[in-house]
Amino acid sequence: MPANRNALIRYRTIDTCLQNRYRKWTLEDLIEKVSEALYEFEGIEKGISRRTIQADIQFMRSDKLGYNAPIIVVDKKYYTYEDKKYSITNIPLNEQDLNRLNEAVDILKQFKGFSHFKNLDAVIQKLEDHTYAANHKQSSVIDFEKNEALKGLEYLDCIYQAIIREEVLLISYRSFKAKQSQQYIFHAWWLKEFKNRWFVVGRADQNPAVLNLALDRILAITQDSGTKYRRNYTLNPEEYYRDVVGVSVSQGVNPEKVILRISRFHAPYIETKPIHHSQKVVENTDSGVIIELTVQLNFELEKEILSFGEGVTVLEPASLRKQIRARLEKSLNMYKDPE
Repeated sequence: MPANRNALIRYRTIDTCLQNRYRKWTLEDLIEKVSEALYEFEGIEKGISRRTIQADIQFMRSDKLGYNAPIIVVDKKYYTYEDKKYSITNIPLNEQDLNRLNEAVDILKQFKGFSHFKNLDAVIQKLEDHTYAANHKQSSVIDFEKNEALKGLEYLDCIYQAIIREEVLLISYRSFKAKQSQQYIFHAWWLKEFKNRWFVVGRADQNPAVLNLALDRILAITQDSGTKYRRNYTLNPEEYYRDVVGVSVSQGVNPEKVILRISRFHAPYIETKPIHHSQKVVENTDSGVIIELTVQLNFELEKEILSFGEGVTVLEPASLRKQIRARLEKSLNMYKDPE
């Protein structure tokens, strides 16, 4: 018999908690989180009993829904997953699931080619590959880029839901440069992915500027129900990132013309996968091509240029040329043999 809606909410909430390994979860903590979820999704105010949560944990450990969740108790007090990569959302698909997924893929494929659904193409391809692999009981034939060891992915759903519901978050955060963590009362506006790394963009009460927080530097997230959510009325993500490579945007700073000389060997790579949408070829030479970009100068642009090593030379502007040269010289010094 399928689990009812309330039970599924309880299982999903417990699963989300146990995936968060930055916090130790007592039974009382799980009761509190499940009670909050039931109130939020179903309007149930009476909370949940200790016995019910204990029964849910036993049920999740069992094979009744195919979970077989490796839930253990540490120090006779704290609940966690023995396998840190486990989630009930990772269980294999049954035949009914596969049939429904195949139907969904068939429906979505009808929209391929329509401009309004162009961004669905990659999603459809992933679904199609997953269902093919499951149906034929073999590994996927497409290996999509992924980094399962990346920290912070457990916060994706939490932040996404906060954006949708316009909820304020209390975020404990420590940047790479900071010695200590900071607490932000944060109003999240959108999520951004760049090179398989995730960021949340919004504003903090302590800072009027738009903040860009990397999920892998977040230490903890809780909901701040006492603060009113501040909506984003002015910024559009597509326009916000229009003049940059990556995610670092300096508001009020005009983009600059960047001229790069690309070696003949590297030219095909950069021509077929442009560094930025503004990229254009301004000259073809025997040794390669010269391209022009119109972008803000930021850290991600420098990293992109440096990733091509000797294949790219900065011609303009002088400030960027000087910065890249200084970084290359510093890198070269790291390879000098000790005297």
